[in-house]
Formats: sequence, C-alpha cells, structure tokens
Amino acid sequence: MNNDQVEGRIDTAKGKVKKAVGKAVGNKKLEKEGVDESAHGKARAKFGDVMNVIEK
Repeated sequence: MNNDQVEGRIDTAKGKVKKAVGKAVGNKKLEKEGVDESAHGKARAKFGDVMNVIEK
C-alpha cells in the first residue's frame, strides 16, 4: 500500500464519521463536510490503487 491509498482510506473513514455525527445532531454543514471528505478520500484511495498497479 502506498501513502495515497492509506491517506485516502483514512479520509474516507473520517468523512463517514463526520456525516454520521452531523446527521445525528442535525448539523447539515457537518454532514455535508463529511460527504465531501469521504468523496475526496475515495478519489485519493483510487488514485493510490492506480499508482500501485503502475509501479508493479
């Protein structure tokens, strides 16, 4: 696993937590931030996956 894969998966997890907390407390801004961070994390992890294949 490369750095982009790890960081992307961490960002995805943090985003999911933010989304859940935002939804639980009724904070739409926090919920939106969670969705955005999760999407960014998924994209970064996918980039890392591609780079990992290219490096092999």
